[in-house]
Amino acid sequence: MAWQAPVVVHRPSPGGGRRVTVRGTIVGLAHNDTDLVEFLRRAGLEDAGMILDDPHLVEWRGGRPHRWEAA
Repeated sequence: MAWQAPVVVHRPSPGGGRRVTVRGTIVGLAHNDTDLVEFLRRAGLEDAGMILDDPHLVEWRGGRPHRWEAA
């Protein structure tokens, strides 16, 4: 099985926002970085705001990092 970052921010949905999974579990639909940080904090990642750009911890799929609107 291929390695995967523990946090995945999926491609933007047609209505905006991006699904977020932590270790394979859906934790919510984020519409901005603030939402994402809160989901990660609730999942036990206290320094969530510091890891958003760490590719070993967060994988941004199907769109540029920190972009929340549908293409």
